[in-house]
Amino acid sequence: MYYLIVLSAVTLFSFQFFFNERYEKKNGNSIASVLKFIIIAQSTGFVIMLAMNKFRLELTPFSLAVAACAAFNIFLFNICSIKSFSKINLSLYSVICMLGGMVLPFLTGIIFYNEEITLGKILCMILIVPALLITINKDNSKGGLIYYIGVFITNGMSGTYSKFYQSADYEKASEAGYSLQIAAIAVIFCVITLIFLKDKGPKMSVAPTVYASGFGILNCVGNFLLLIGLTQLPASAQYPFVTGGVMIISTIICFFTQNKPSKREIISVILSFVAILALVFIK
Repeated sequence: MYYLIVLSAVTLFSFQFFFNERYEKKNGNSIASVLKFIIIAQSTGFVIMLAMNKFRLELTPFSLAVAACAAFNIFLFNICSIKSFSKINLSLYSVICMLGGMVLPFLTGIIFYNEEITLGKILCMILIVPALLITINKDNSKGGLIYYIGVFITNGMSGTYSKFYQSADYEKASEAGYSLQIAAIAVIFCVITLIFLKDKGPKMSVAPTVYASGFGILNCVGNFLLLIGLTQLPASAQYPFVTGGVMIISTIICFFTQNKPSKREIISVILSFVAILALVFIK
């Protein structure tokens, strides 16, 4: 049941890259442009989550504190991503990003929450890491190590904050209430930063606004579903499942576009599929 919920989130995450890519083609990836992207995406997510939460805010000191940390993490992740794009190719960036999103929540669950180490989890990690690595395209990019580390850590911290929030025994908002607080605070961070930038970036037209809004809907609802998943699934199982699932569905989507998957990507998907089978069925 809960793996189906997480699979729904994985599907949403796989399609959100389409909106991200379309936005970048229209408005570029300067700091100002990315800040505008976050503002529109998170504002849309805020409205969706507010409606899902029946227009209740559910403010508590604990929820606000963790939401502020998670929102600042979103801000840092996007800044590190912008800087990384000028140093490395997209395939290496994707590997660093997805490894962080899998490894840190996995270790957090095992080390800090005493989640069980199973043969299935071990096999899943053993298979997914090479599945990610074989997708890297070689290039001559050098430098930017601090930003690579930043992408790895901030993407991983997203899942870590979610695990911490769901496991803490404090008065707190529901999953939707917490999600809308993250969205609102992320918008505030970005608006303040944008005010102080000299270069305000390109003006927003209809198409980029639609792409950013579409991304916001998929991203916020996807993360909301992951929060629900964490009520029953260990982080050490959920996030490797997410990483493998996104790789599989994203590659399947490529078969229906002009960018057909390469042999390496198909091998990567096969490894990811076996990894997910091991995670779900081997205890």
